[in-house]
Amino acid sequence: MGKIKIITDSTSYISKEFKEKVGLEVVSLNYIFDDETFKEGFRGEYDDFFKKLESTKLFPTTSQPSAGEFYDAFVDSLKDHDEIIAIVLSSKLSGTYNSAVLAKNMLEDKKVTIIDSETSASNLRFLVEDALDMVNLGKSSEEIVNFINDKKKNMHILLTTGTLEYLSRGGRLSSVQSTIGNFLSIKPIIELQDGELKLIEKVRGSNKAISFLIDKIPSDVQKISICQILNIDEAKKVKILLEAKYPNAEISIDELGPVIGAHLGPKTLGICYY
Repeated sequence: MGKIKIITDSTSYISKEFKEKVGLEVVSLNYIFDDETFKEGFRGEYDDFFKKLESTKLFPTTSQPSAGEFYDAFVDSLKDHDEIIAIVLSSKLSGTYNSAVLAKNMLEDKKVTIIDSETSASNLRFLVEDALDMVNLGKSSEEIVNFINDKKKNMHILLTTGTLEYLSRGGRLSSVQSTIGNFLSIKPIIELQDGELKLIEKVRGSNKAISFLIDKIPSDVQKISICQILNIDEAKKVKILLEAKYPNAEISIDELGPVIGAHLGPKTLGICYY
């Protein structure tokens, strides 16, 4: 059986230490802010971006990696691996999947599989970690791909934001809705459904929003990630609540980066789980 390389993109928000420890290849998405272009980077590197986002009316734009960036990552990985499995964020949120497919087509005689995770953030990280574990167990690429494609159907992401302003800036909400919502302390509940972020509920106040998120988690949950943007104290409080309610679940706190987080803004709190 040939050696298998796992590749993902930066919206898995995996730490640089983990990437280097396991030899994971991470292809970065880009964002343009105040006429400068940046690579998204890794956890622990996002605070400056969000603090700048808070202090300006400018809004960043984001872009997927080019096919050439994926091509280079594939060629480099194939120097000492026989196969590649790339697991990337939802094709309904970004053109990243299409860029990876274009790069794969440039290597038509090589065994490269591209998986549309239909998710992002910690749920994408969960899928990548499972794929890496399966590689270490000697599973075949077919077994890994089938497992990931089955598992992604049972994953969920729920989010609430500190303000409606950034949804409005990003074109996801009208400015009138945003102004009224902020005045009334309305908190949106956003869910990733079928690969797309959708507004599913509006509640009044942060406590009700957090209770809504927690109540949606099923009793047999296995893994939970609390995703946050400049909201670590609230995330720690939620972690205590979740540990009491779901003692058998593995619970972590993660950061959201600029590409996903720009549309949500500081004080966002989310729950990723399966």
